[in-house]
Amino acid sequence: MRRTRALKPIQTTKNVENILSCTEEGQPLSPMARMFHEPESNVYIIIVVGFQTQINPEVVKANLVDTFLTQPRFSCLQASSVADEKNGGQLKWVRIEVDLDNHVKVPSPDLNQVESADMYVEDYVSNLSRTKISMSIPMWDLHLFNIRTSKAESVGILRVHHSIGDGVSLMSLFMSCSRKVSDPDALPTLPTSKKHKPCSSSGGLLQHFIGLFSVLLIYWNTLVDVVMFLITILFLDDTKTPLKGPSGGGSTPRRIVHRIVSLDDVKLVKNAMNAASRLLSIKLHASGTNKKGGGGAAGNNNLPKNIRLRATSFVWLLKTERKTTN
Repeated sequence: MRRTRALKPIQTTKNVENILSCTEEGQPLSPMARMFHEPESNVYIIIVVGFQTQINPEVVKANLVDTFLTQPRFSCLQASSVADEKNGGQLKWVRIEVDLDNHVKVPSPDLNQVESADMYVEDYVSNLSRTKISMSIPMWDLHLFNIRTSKAESVGILRVHHSIGDGVSLMSLFMSCSRKVSDPDALPTLPTSKKHKPCSSSGGLLQHFIGLFSVLLIYWNTLVDVVMFLITILFLDDTKTPLKGPSGGGSTPRRIVHRIVSLDDVKLVKNAMNAASRLLSIKLHASGTNKKGGGGAAGNNNLPKNIRLRATSFVWLLKTERKTTN
């Protein structure tokens, strides 16, 4: 039987605002944030942004004070106090004074020795995936390059430990740091589509039967999923496919290749091919994982039979209370 290392129990407050902020006493990291410190899940988010003008590092630092540093998690350590070691050494948010010189890096590459600026940036990003940020400072850093690539006059690379936030929260932070070109004082807005309410129809015996059948179907599917989940934990392994990464995936070096793709083309392919499931099928078929030495030749079915794949999904269970002011 496989042994899995479980996370230590923690005590958390029911106040969502305290969990998302850093108080003097220090709130424990959430279970999800602590999971991202596990050896096999030590994950960083790396964001590469190209600019049309040269970057002034001093201006960037000045603006970070009013943007990033106003966000509690960007100005807090994830530390374990000595007194807390008796309670299992739980990581807690501890607010500190941030020294931006420890976070903003301005490398000066020798352009005469750089064959390609694009390749240099790709190599730099790849090397960032091999290193870690010290836990003695808030776990994020920003790298600024005033080198001209094929698509930009300068490049900024933001690296953030996944325990600070996810892609959605970082995109929200990025949007809050941006302003409209037409109105430098206004925040950017995103187009929204109006949701059409379904037409209400008169009830009847058929609708009640469909509703009852749907509830029973949910119970049945839940029971089957729970049984299969237990069987998978105790006996079954994931099918070996290219989708199953190596153990310790959080510390595996990455190679990030930058390509410009038209969003309209992406939408066209998605709508035409049901891309989410179709791309997985193409990936497995081309790999030839079901045939020895198979190369995924056209017309051959190389898909493994009875594929088993496990994924992790996080669910926020705490109740969020919204405050309104008159």
